[in-house]
Amino acid sequence: MTMNYDDVRHNLISMLEELDERLTKITNDVRHTDNDVEKDFEEMATQNENNDVQDFLGNSARVEIAAIKHAISRIDSGDYDVCQTCGESINAERLKAVPFSVQCMKCASLIEKI
Repeated sequence: MTMNYDDVRHNLISMLEELDERLTKITNDVRHTDNDVEKDFEEMATQNENNDVQDFLGNSARVEIAAIKHAISRIDSGDYDVCQTCGESINAERLKAVPFSVQCMKCASLIEKI
């Protein structure tokens, strides 16, 4: 199976735009830009718990954004389908399933065992 890297790049950019929007919403929610911070202790505790969840989601989005940007740069440099651990080709099916993969299945499964 051969891959059209222009299509992959376009899809990655779409994913990146969607994640950027989501991260902006999360950041605004944590900063309470749309509403005042509650004064009641129970409400403050609930808001703090919500903020923790929002922080986790924001950090996860940032990690995924970095991985997508890295994948786009790998497409641009011509080594998108090269495993960064062993240098062998990454299977097109794997890249289709996880478009920002940096390892072939063999290397990824070895790392999961550690």
